[in-house]
Amino acid sequence: MFAVDDVDDTLVRLRKRGAQLVGEVVQYADAYRLCYIRGPEGLLIGLAQEL
Repeated sequence: MFAVDDVDDTLVRLRKRGAQLVGEVVQYADAYRLCYIRGPEGLLIGLAQEL
């Protein structure tokens, strides 16, 4: 899992490089926004934005 400042902005930039969102972006309590992406090589990566 990687900490990012802005999940939405990070998704836009990574999609341009072939990454695909797995599922959807979810919010965990009032603490985090979380999602998983699959990179072009098939690796699954988690992204977390602290709120």
